[in-house]
Amino acid sequence: MFTHIMVGTNDPDKSIAFYDPTMAALGIMGMRMGERAFYRAGEGPALGIGRPANGEPASGGNGGTLGLKATDKAAVDAWHAAGLANGGADEGAPGKRPNAPGNAYGAYLRDPDGNKLCSFCELPEGE
Repeated sequence: MFTHIMVGTNDPDKSIAFYDPTMAALGIMGMRMGERAFYRAGEGPALGIGRPANGEPASGGNGGTLGLKATDKAAVDAWHAAGLANGGADEGAPGKRPNAPGNAYGAYLRDPDGNKLCSFCELPEGE
C-alpha cells in the first residue's frame, strides 16, 4: 500500500541519532543519505527522516501516529528504551493495549521533533 513515509525534522543529526537505535531494536537498519536517513525491512516500504522539502520548519502532526511492527514484547520494550535513551519522550509505556484489536502489546514515544510513534506486536493467546 505504501512505498514510503517521510517524517520531518529540524535537526537531522539529532533525529537520526534517535531513529538509528529505535529502528535497530526492531531489527531494521538505516541508510544515511546526506541529511536524510531511510529505514527499510527487506523489500517493504521505507521510513524516511529529513528536513521538509519545502524548506519550512518541521512540526509534529496533531492526531497522526506512525505505527511500527515488532516481532515480540522484547522488541517493543527495547524500542521504547532505545527511544528514551536517545532523545525521545514517553507517550505510553510498554504494556498490553486492551483497546487495540487482537491481543496487542505496545508502547508510544515522541521523537525529538514531536512526531508520535508506536510499536506493537500481537501476543500469543492467553498471554
